[in-house]
Amino acid sequence: MPNSQHRKFKFSRLTDFSHTLIDWIGSISSLIVHTALFSFSFSLIFFGVNADKVLLVLTTIVSLEAIYMAIFIQMAINKNSQSLAEVEEDIEEIQEDVEEIQKDVDEIEKDVDEIQKDVDEIQEDVEEIQKDVDEIEKDENINDTLELQNSEVLLKIESQLKILMIEINKIKNLKK
Repeated sequence: MPNSQHRKFKFSRLTDFSHTLIDWIGSISSLIVHTALFSFSFSLIFFGVNADKVLLVLTTIVSLEAIYMAIFIQMAINKNSQSLAEVEEDIEEIQEDVEEIQKDVDEIEKDVDEIQKDVDEIQEDVEEIQKDVDEIEKDENINDTLELQNSEVLLKIESQLKILMIEINKIKNLKK
């Protein structure tokens, strides 16, 4: 492994370890371990260890732990701040998407309104056409009636013409 990759790998492992430690420090098991260690430290006094030495060591350990805790807390804050910044970016993107969707919805509403107007106009046209069809049917009925009457008149004329032809033929035959 090249040297820079080796450092990145170690740094990555150290970062993972510190995140695991941060998570553990805020847990119930951490509380139990700390309580047990403090109890054990104070119980050393009952086993003959000098109380000043116990308190000195305990105070030193607690001070060092406090320093590390402050560092871990700052790391957690930095991690949360970074996560919040990412969430903020996501929210901004979502807001932009929502605005675009709203514009699209507005355009669709306009299109729907235009389509509704067109449908209304078509409905009016259909009604006018139906009126025209009704008038044409009326006219056809009148025409049918007229045709029927004309046919009857023509048949009468034809029959009269036949009679006349017969008469004319009779007259012609008489003259001969």
